[in-house]
Amino acid sequence: MISGRSFAGWYRHRLVWVAVILLAVSAGTVVLANRADPKAEPADLQAQIVARMRTTLEQADPGQHQHAGHGTPQGAGTEKPPVICGVRVYGFEPAGATAFADVRTIYGFHLCGIAEQKRPWDVAVKLAGPLIMDMSTDPPGIQVVEATAEVRFVDRLREMFPPAYATMAQQEALGASEMADLRRRYDTAAKS
Repeated sequence: MISGRSFAGWYRHRLVWVAVILLAVSAGTVVLANRADPKAEPADLQAQIVARMRTTLEQADPGQHQHAGHGTPQGAGTEKPPVICGVRVYGFEPAGATAFADVRTIYGFHLCGIAEQKRPWDVAVKLAGPLIMDMSTDPPGIQVVEATAEVRFVDRLREMFPPAYATMAQQEALGASEMADLRRRYDTAAKS
């Protein structure tokens, strides 16, 4: 038979073991959560690059997008209509950068609509194409790939982009979720 004293000792040791197990599980969870996972950082870096690229394009005057031959409409009075952009990042240099401050050049694609009041997306003035964003200047420099009378678009793209990004730029534009977000934000801005 178990005496009261031995039961208390057994019970106390049982609680100690439960506490030890909980402490070990908690410590393990913290270590795993804070572990420097090399795959976690680029996703965060990628999100920072996308956000900065979108913000830069939306705050820039449409003429700064350097699209030749595109007249940009003016809003009523002196107020310019907002520019709403969707972006896709193909890559950046230096490729080994792990912090946004280290990124000097971004290669990507943009599709922007000038959100004139009550003008639906289908008839909005749009600016689109592969671009290079120079992050070493303030504001960042925007260079859009365009054909000239002497150079075809694809040749100009290959001149400006590293080969891997040039190949992507020939095949990919915006993803479905980015396009849906762009359309939603455009519709909201054009109704204002």
